[in-house]
Amino acid sequence: MKFETKLLHGGISEDPYTGATSIPIYMASTFHQSRIGESKYEYSRSGNPTREAVEALIADLEGGTRGFAFASGSAAIDTVFSMFSAGDDFIVGNDVYGGTFRLIDTVLKRFGMTFTVVDTRDLTAVEAAIKPATKAIYLETPTNPLLRVTDIKAVADLAREHGLLSIIDNTFSSPYVQRPLELGVDIVLHSASKYLGGHSDVIAGVIVTKDEQLGEKIGYLQNAIGGILAPQESWLLQRGMKTLALRMRAHLANAQAVFNYLSDQPAVAKIYYPGDPENSDYEIAKKQMHHGFGAMISFELQPGLAPKKFVENLKIVTLAESLGALESLIEIPALMTHGAIPRDIRLKNGIKDELIRLSVGVEDEKDLLADLDRGFKAVQGSERHAANTASHPKA
Repeated sequence: MKFETKLLHGGISEDPYTGATSIPIYMASTFHQSRIGESKYEYSRSGNPTREAVEALIADLEGGTRGFAFASGSAAIDTVFSMFSAGDDFIVGNDVYGGTFRLIDTVLKRFGMTFTVVDTRDLTAVEAAIKPATKAIYLETPTNPLLRVTDIKAVADLAREHGLLSIIDNTFSSPYVQRPLELGVDIVLHSASKYLGGHSDVIAGVIVTKDEQLGEKIGYLQNAIGGILAPQESWLLQRGMKTLALRMRAHLANAQAVFNYLSDQPAVAKIYYPGDPENSDYEIAKKQMHHGFGAMISFELQPGLAPKKFVENLKIVTLAESLGALESLIEIPALMTHGAIPRDIRLKNGIKDELIRLSVGVEDEKDLLADLDRGFKAVQGSERHAANTASHPKA
């Protein structure tokens, strides 16, 4: 079954009890048991038909054995790390989402876990970071917000060679563009609020495991910790996922147009986009990403230009955190999504104050480019005004 067809007919796509083509929202906390221990459903934290349907669908789309839905992407990440114990060490990419950094730095370290931060594109550095206590390699690719691309298969092979788990956050790509499990990764996770949901109306996270043994561990923790996705949100997520391929085609086309536009802007100092042929990660991205290079683009303004003025003068592109929505969303990582990272660490990892992150939506291409033009005119006009003021000070 092709991917586009799986979106509609994969997993559990119709209600087995009524034949409804839209899975009903089973708003029940508990279920009648005819015989003790013989019922499929007992309590909604342990299992709910609406959540089960979306879990089966994401497992099908990612090519895994088991899928699990959580109340947020952060809840999914925390559940993965809950498989481990005090004293365990992890290799983590040096350009991860600010919320993941916060979880690691202020929560997991207090529980006695240790983390070695490396550029996961450098396999020599990754291998050198492996210690006797190392249990897993955790990374994003493309990364948030610098869109760095790691060779997934190479990292998965290295992890397997050393008896480690490989865990990848696939949020920025979605399974339409990239499927890490097919490249040998053990666990893939998403903030499903982003491309999977796609409509800015649900907060959710998902995990998919490659083998049944890992699935059993995550399933146990999902029930024990209880950070499950509720039935209403499960229904919204599955409904959103049905149109993933349609949305992604529009996202990808617009992203390419925006990249071409930004490439001609003198006010732009640097562009971060996996589809840039001059990007050092381009060949790897082309090898492991399908249909396109994702719809996330980050760019730095020239020194002296104010990113805050740029984003606040846009009329169509929405100034907001999050990504992967129908509408284009823009933010300043240093002030928003990555504000939890101390400035010295953020700068060391390449996230400058001038960096802007753009999630390209599905609006008309001409409207998007005209809006970006409005932002550039605002910052360049401000620069000219400042220069004139400096040249002609008041008496």
